[in-house]
Formats: sequence, structure tokens, C-alpha cells
Amino acid sequence: MKNTNQQPLKDSIRNLEKAIARLEEAITISPDNSIAVDGTIQRFEFVIELSWKMLKRALALEGIEAKTPREAMTEAYKAKWIDNENLWLSMLKDRNETSHIYDEKKALEIYLRIKTSYAGELRRILEFIKGRM
Repeated sequence: MKNTNQQPLKDSIRNLEKAIARLEEAITISPDNSIAVDGTIQRFEFVIELSWKMLKRALALEGIEAKTPREAMTEAYKAKWIDNENLWLSMLKDRNETSHIYDEKKALEIYLRIKTSYAGELRRILEFIKGRM
């Protein structure tokens, strides 16, 4: 990374690390509990928001501008920071869906994706960016 003010990125990493830990805690609760599903989805929405903002700040330190979540994910893919752009775009789509409408069946499907795919990838990108600092 270029030698510039990294404090905003460090703050983003610290906040994201706490949020991911809370998400990981949530996915250990049985999906039979609807409150656990709802809470996990809410934590996921928060983690996605923090993740794209962290990516935006890390990319900016590399001289790459990203104004939206989609741009941050696409630019991170181009920079080879993420391997599976489709997974990230799927996370963004699921986050947008859960923010605007509630369907119990859809919520459970998204919960399962969070548990089986998304949480691990979100942890991976956090550790990757931490390693680049």
C-alpha cells in the first residue's frame, strides 16, 4: 500500500473485525429459532456495509476510486483481492433483498448462504486486507 494516512482504514478494519465476530457468533445458533435467523441477517447487512467501505478505503490507498458497493467489489476483484466476484455480487444482492422485503422462506435461504459461504469469505477478505497493511 502507498504510504498515506491509513487511520480511516485501520478504524474500518477494527469495526469490521468486531462485526464479523458477532456474525460468526450468530450463525452458531440454530435456524429453528426465527429470532436467530433475523438477527443473523441483520448482522450480515451490517457486515456487508462495513466490508464494502473497508474495501473502498483500502482501494483508495492504492489509488483506485470506488463510490458504490458494486464498484468496490468489482475493483477488489480486478485487483485480485477477491477470487469470486459472483459470490460478492450475490452477497450484495441478498443484502439488498433483505433490506427491502421480508419473506420467511427467502430469509432462511439467505441465512444458510451466510452460514455456508458468506461468513467465511467476509472473514477471508478482512484477514487479507489486514495482511496488506
